[in-house]
Amino acid sequence: MDARLDGRAVAESVRAATRQAVESFAQDAAPPALAVVLVGDHPASASYVRGKKKAAAEVGIESTVHRRADSISQDDLLALVDTLNTDDAVDGILVQLPLPDHIDPHAVIEAIDPAKDVDGFHPQNLGRLLIGMPQFTPATPSGIMVLLEHALDDLSGQRAVVVGRSNIVGKPLAALLMQRNANATVTVCHSRTRDLAAHTREADIVVAAVGRPKLITADMVREGVTVIDVGINRVDDETRERGYRLVGDVDYDAIAPKAHAITPVPGGVGPMTIAMLLRNTLQAAQQHRGQ
Repeated sequence: MDARLDGRAVAESVRAATRQAVESFAQDAAPPALAVVLVGDHPASASYVRGKKKAAAEVGIESTVHRRADSISQDDLLALVDTLNTDDAVDGILVQLPLPDHIDPHAVIEAIDPAKDVDGFHPQNLGRLLIGMPQFTPATPSGIMVLLEHALDDLSGQRAVVVGRSNIVGKPLAALLMQRNANATVTVCHSRTRDLAAHTREADIVVAAVGRPKLITADMVREGVTVIDVGINRVDDETRERGYRLVGDVDYDAIAPKAHAITPVPGGVGPMTIAMLLRNTLQAAQQHRGQ
């Protein structure tokens, strides 16, 4: 049995539905508009932003990238965010992370209008998610939920172990898994967890999101497990032209034979993140314009 859970294929189905919804929306109004703020010349961030801009165009969403030097002051960056907040032509705002060390990312995230926070990182949006009344759900966790729905008929009663407790993935995903429409039983593990394998071996679902290459090995999971690998790690590989290759937080080759479903890296969670961001942007436009 092929356990590979193809994130690209699932993401394309989400994007196709968004494209159709955007076309319908744009019949009576201007297309949804996304403002992306990119600070500095971090290569990975620049690559992510290019990918988001291209994906937005493919579904009919207009996106504008506001580039600023990494020397920008925090006050000037907050002023830019405020300008975008009050710009009625902007439906959604995304500030690409990470930011330079002299800028407090929490202050920037909190400055974004929660109604335009398509990343879903604002404390108000995370709080609404926690109590089961989400406005915008962070893109990666919501994409993971869609993947799990494709892999499993029912999450109710499933034992899920989330390895990682970040505000971007681990915490919001745990909240989504325990909501009444999912009903999973959730354990969150992290760097201080004792005997990680004792937890993951009991899990029906393992989500790895810590940024450590091949942390989860075959002896740490049970037969029939569903594995979602969020990690994207560079490891040296002299056989590759670039001198490296990308691997996840999971030992894919060793675990795939015993898994019910498992996402590859690349081609698993990454495409879903962009697809869900586009869906959030459409939602922001619909709410902003009362449609």
